[in-house]
Amino acid sequence: MPKMKVVGVVKTDKMQKTRRVEIPRIMKYPKYGKYVRTRTVCYVHDENNESSIGDTVEIEECRPMSKMKRWKLVGVVKKAIKIEEQ
Repeated sequence: MPKMKVVGVVKTDKMQKTRRVEIPRIMKYPKYGKYVRTRTVCYVHDENNESSIGDTVEIEECRPMSKMKRWKLVGVVKKAIKIEEQ
């Protein structure tokens, strides 16, 4: 069975070799039929610490690496724009 690949945005990079990635999606609310925005949170293994906050990344399913990490980083799709504070 092929491994699932998804694209999301890095929200936290405070942990070493671990990133918190959010995958936004729109779902239809069952009772009222209204479309609502939801998100899925995945903890991703980033061996080389190559991603940072705001980057759009592609992730892939893998074996469990810890209690919460079930994904690994495939690559950075788009780097975030850094704004320097003065």
